[in-house]
Amino acid sequence: MSITTPSQQNEQAPDPTPAAGAAAQLDVEAVRADFPILTSEVQGRRLAYLDNAATTQKPRAVIARLERFFAAENANIHRGVHYLSMQATDQYDRARERVAATLGATDPNEVIFVRGTTEAINLVASSFGGQRLAEGDEILITGMEHHANIVPWQLLAERSGARLVVAPVTDSGEVDLDGFRSLLGGHTKIAAFTHVSNALGTVNPVAEMTRAAKAAGAAVLVDGAQAMPHLAVDVAEIGCDFYAFSGHKMFGPTGTGVLYGREALLEAMPPYQGGGD
Repeated sequence: MSITTPSQQNEQAPDPTPAAGAAAQLDVEAVRADFPILTSEVQGRRLAYLDNAATTQKPRAVIARLERFFAAENANIHRGVHYLSMQATDQYDRARERVAATLGATDPNEVIFVRGTTEAINLVASSFGGQRLAEGDEILITGMEHHANIVPWQLLAERSGARLVVAPVTDSGEVDLDGFRSLLGGHTKIAAFTHVSNALGTVNPVAEMTRAAKAAGAAVLVDGAQAMPHLAVDVAEIGCDFYAFSGHKMFGPTGTGVLYGREALLEAMPPYQGGGD
C-alpha cells in the first residue's frame, strides 16, 4: 500500500479554484487608492461609487497624463510645424493607432475620435444614413437600446421618410433572434444594436446578428459603450460596419469617444460638420 503525503497531494491535484484564490488576493484598498475621488466622504462615510455604467472615475495615471499635457505639451494638433504642435500631433496619432489595434481595425484611419457614443451614432445617422435612406426604407433596432441608439434613428426616420422597426426582447432579457431575423428584409438599410445592454447587462450575439443583417443587405452599427470596458472587441470578427464607444466609461477623460468605421464607407460619407479640421 502506498501513502500519499499532503505535499504530494498538492502536486498531483492543483487547486481546482484558482480564480477564487486570485479573488481572495485582490487588494481592494490598493485599487481604491488609485482613484483619488474615493478618498472623499459623503455624509460622514467614505464614498462608495457604483455608477460605472454611466461613467467611471479616473485613476491617478489618467489624471497625471492630462495634467502633464496641459502643463508641458499643450498645442493644436495637425495645425502647426512648431515643436509643441508636432509633439501633440504625434501623441494624438499614436493614440489612434493604439485604439485601432485594440479594436482589430485594419487601418488607424478607420478610427474617428468623437465626444462619445452619442455623437458617434449621430454622425453615422446624419452622414451615412442621410445619403442612404429614403421613404419606405427601414432602420432596425432592438427593444433594449439606450436612447443614444434610438433617438438619432428616430430623427433620421423623420427626415428621410424611413420607418424605425424594433426587434422584440424576450422575458429573460435577451433579443428574440427569430424575431430579429424576421424583421430583416429588402427594405432594411441599417441595423443598429447594442453589444451589451446598459440596463440588463445582456451580452448580445453581435457577430450572429451582424451576419443576418448583412445577408439582408443592411449596414450594421454596434453600440459598444458597455462592451469595451469589459470585453475583448474585434470588429473584424464581429463583421460590423460601424462600432461606437465612449472613453469616459473606461477610465478615460470626459468628452472622449470613438467611432470605428470601415474605411470605404467613411471615405464615401459627406462631412458631418464643417470647420477648422
